[in-house]
Amino acid sequence: MSDIVVEKVDNTTEEVPIKNLEINSENPEEHPVEDSGEKKKKKKKKKKNPIKNIANYYPDGIYPEGEWMEYDQDFNLARTTDEEKRYLQRDQERESHWNDVRKGAEIHRRVRRNVQNKIKPGMNLTDIADIIENATRKYTGAQDLRTMDDPKSAGIGFPTGLSINHVAAHFTPNAGDKTVLKYEDVMKVDFGVQINGNIIDSAWTVAFDPQYDNLLAAVKDATYTGIKEAGIDVRLTDIGEAIQEVMESYEVEINGETFQVKPCRNLCGHNIGPYAIHAGKSVPIVKNGDNTKMEEGEHFAIETFGSTGRGYVVTEGECSHYARVADMHGTPNLASAKKLLNNIDQYFGTLPFCRRYLDRLGEEKYLFALQSLVNHGLVQDYPPLVDIKGSYTAQYEHTILLHPNKKEVVSKGDDY
Repeated sequence: MSDIVVEKVDNTTEEVPIKNLEINSENPEEHPVEDSGEKKKKKKKKKKNPIKNIANYYPDGIYPEGEWMEYDQDFNLARTTDEEKRYLQRDQERESHWNDVRKGAEIHRRVRRNVQNKIKPGMNLTDIADIIENATRKYTGAQDLRTMDDPKSAGIGFPTGLSINHVAAHFTPNAGDKTVLKYEDVMKVDFGVQINGNIIDSAWTVAFDPQYDNLLAAVKDATYTGIKEAGIDVRLTDIGEAIQEVMESYEVEINGETFQVKPCRNLCGHNIGPYAIHAGKSVPIVKNGDNTKMEEGEHFAIETFGSTGRGYVVTEGECSHYARVADMHGTPNLASAKKLLNNIDQYFGTLPFCRRYLDRLGEEKYLFALQSLVNHGLVQDYPPLVDIKGSYTAQYEHTILLHPNKKEVVSKGDDY
């Protein structure tokens, strides 16, 4: 999920808004019936296996590791030789955290495998979001937050982004939205899973028309370049420079016009903390002079956005994404705002949420109260992020873990 961050671009500071499947088994039973004296076989309707809590598939509670990658930097080579034993001991101490992240990653893979088989032109975006979010709820055991002992222990990590064409991020349908996915659309699918506040953030782009293939290829290549360059003690600006060089090497021809693929320079990846989709560090997708370094044990979302437009996004459109502002305290004067804030704290804490999630909790006529919380700085709103109309944007993203001697692309799957 692309988050609201303050990012350094060209030595200026600009505020930019934030930022899994079950294969059906078929076991038809055969029943003989009489037809003109001859026995024929009739099959029952095929039954689908329901999605179950992920714990049913891993009774030992140990979840699959992601894809391991070596650190390529010369200054990291010693991490796999002289001091390996000491590093691995530190890593073992974080094993509970790593296992939670891997659990979320396995759920993410299953959910996206399920929805990838179903996304087709003509689908309503709300139906796509429901497929993703209902599967996530089932796999995490969070179908109804109101019945959970700890509603924030597992579930959806942030609202499902279904951003189309020039809309790069932060669009999810509000109640009553009738937007339909078309054959000629380019849609970013960005959703999260959280286990004990440990968030998996991963995204891909859906396009049916092959003329967009080079746009998607550019962004995927750039994301994997960022993953390759990431590592302990690596400067963030160096990652951004490598991403920019790869993405800008691509061109795409759309409707007879050729475009150089541009990085959306004011969008970026980010490190992730407990119940914090953005924990303070931003991973740029252009060279920006930020000499901050990645550190051992950190948990990052490496994401890139490519555009056929100007490569710069602004906020525009009806807001759907919100998040409680951490460490901001105060009691709203409005009784309805006070009640709404209590529910946000109880069910989401500092995890991002959207208006559909409030609807699901039974909240009614809450928009005035929600805006009041935004106005008082207790909740942050995150409107859609858009490039120029008529342009097309694409996104790919993975979550990585910086272990002492290697990095783990924990959300990697067979799909991307």
